[in-house]
Amino acid sequence: MKYEIVHQDSFPMLQVHLEMGEEIHCERGAMITMSQGLELKGNVKGGIVGGLIRSFLTNESFFTESIIASGGPGTASVGAGIPGSILALEVTPQKSLLVEKGGYMASTTGVEVGTKMQGLIKGFTSKEGFFLIKLSGTGTAFISSMGAAHRFDLGPGEELVVDNGHLLAWDEGMEYTMQKASGFVSSVTSGEGLVCKFRGPGTLYIHTVKYGF
Repeated sequence: MKYEIVHQDSFPMLQVHLEMGEEIHCERGAMITMSQGLELKGNVKGGIVGGLIRSFLTNESFFTESIIASGGPGTASVGAGIPGSILALEVTPQKSLLVEKGGYMASTTGVEVGTKMQGLIKGFTSKEGFFLIKLSGTGTAFISSMGAAHRFDLGPGEELVVDNGHLLAWDEGMEYTMQKASGFVSSVTSGEGLVCKFRGPGTLYIHTVKYGF
């Protein structure tokens, strides 16, 4: 499968070229166009139980879509549900990703879309709630951000503090804790409130626009 992200500086769109038999999975309603030879099928990725868990716990759609090159090669266009950027991130058995709710857009065959529960303290204090989207397996995942997306690569022991509303995705193995920005008074006056402190090594991505405005 070949892909291209177009209009990245405005309202981006993912274009994928599928050879005979190839397919791409995406969130319900993400398909914009598809050429002759392609077929759109609705399904429940992960089965009924997996779909129910994903829908109730992360507010993602119960149903997903698959665009399949069943009648020959073709090109499909897939769009994000929010204005911003589209990231193409590689998922491997050694590198699973955690993604905030609403960030997952599409993925190639081989990427498993599931959920992961945060601890009680993180669940109560984070904007994402108790459950995050977990992407595992092998393949390419396409993530959508509010505004631009920015990458941070942290070395061993290196720390980065991120406002909860700007979190997008990060390596599953990264260590992170929730805390107030800098005491109660400073949190109120600065408008930052609760933040997330990450510790390397690992990679994380943020939105430049606060999720939910």
